[in-house]
Amino acid sequence: MAARLTVQSLSATPVTVPMKHVLGTSAATVRAAPLLLVDLRTEEGITGRAYQFCYVPAAAHAIVDLLNDAQEAIRNEAVAPLDLWARLSKRYTLIGVQGIVRMCMSLIDVAAWDALAQAAGVPLAAYLGATPRPVQAYNSNGLGLMPTAALADEADALVAEGFRAVKLRLGYATLEEDLAALDAVRKRVPGVTIMVDYNQALSVPEAIRRGHALDSEGVYWIEEPIRHDDYAGCARLANELRTPVQIGENFSQVYDMQEALAARACDFVMPDLERIGGVTGWQRASALAHAAGMPMSSHLYPEVSVHLLAATPTAHWLEYVDWMDAVLKEPLRVVDGMAVPPERPGIGLEWDEEMVRRYALK
Repeated sequence: MAARLTVQSLSATPVTVPMKHVLGTSAATVRAAPLLLVDLRTEEGITGRAYQFCYVPAAAHAIVDLLNDAQEAIRNEAVAPLDLWARLSKRYTLIGVQGIVRMCMSLIDVAAWDALAQAAGVPLAAYLGATPRPVQAYNSNGLGLMPTAALADEADALVAEGFRAVKLRLGYATLEEDLAALDAVRKRVPGVTIMVDYNQALSVPEAIRRGHALDSEGVYWIEEPIRHDDYAGCARLANELRTPVQIGENFSQVYDMQEALAARACDFVMPDLERIGGVTGWQRASALAHAAGMPMSSHLYPEVSVHLLAATPTAHWLEYVDWMDAVLKEPLRVVDGMAVPPERPGIGLEWDEEMVRRYALK
């Protein structure tokens, strides 16, 4: 029988962690990761933890304000993720469960699942009914839009970290520059699997043109070549290109995913833990992917995703970034290209308080 836990309080600490590899995308260049670390304390003495990549520092402060408001709605309530989500959904109906509201709710959901798995004394994957296991991972640090010589050097460094697959950001001004970047990386790390990501940079006609050129280059997938919610355009690409089309990091809860699957808008999906609705939302997305026979990868949050993918019937790839390493006592391990889930109860997140103080966002 699952232990009964009761919400005592929520606290959140914003930090900004410098990235080892600059992330240059077609949308922005990111040199530091604004993160929000959340603790859900229970009356029974167990603390569930979660974190949020906030994209911009201002979002962290806004989410803290919402967490303070949400705390008033769930204090003294049972740590029951579905019930907490329903309660908060009702509270925020008029503003809508989108943006920072959804970020706040997803943080609470993840922390609640972590607390429950800790109380059960098992890793989150086991608490979800799966057997914890290593998951194939690709290195998504760096490899942004930069000169080809620098790209080749960075590809070397990423593969040296123990990976056999990497993600390359494309979306240069011309197709010729895209192909030159891909060629530079492939020549430096031959035999390594390469995914490419356009971060929504292209129009549909241009995506078709560049996609056909990439069809002969052997890339593993083309990610978000066009606007993320243009499912008709994505379906056209998926139908015309030989290279698989990957979308999903911008699915907002499962409703967008349902629409995308109905439109046959992609070959693979990669929900984002926060945007899909935390662990609860991921489970719903996993069921949809299973019913559709759709391979499902993760977007960011590798420390949580390594548990969730173990419990996902159509599990595909884990996207690895090391942004949390600086503030964790025990970062996620990668061995021979596989992310290895910790054996500790829950998710396995434990803050390094000294480093948290060092990187605290004022």
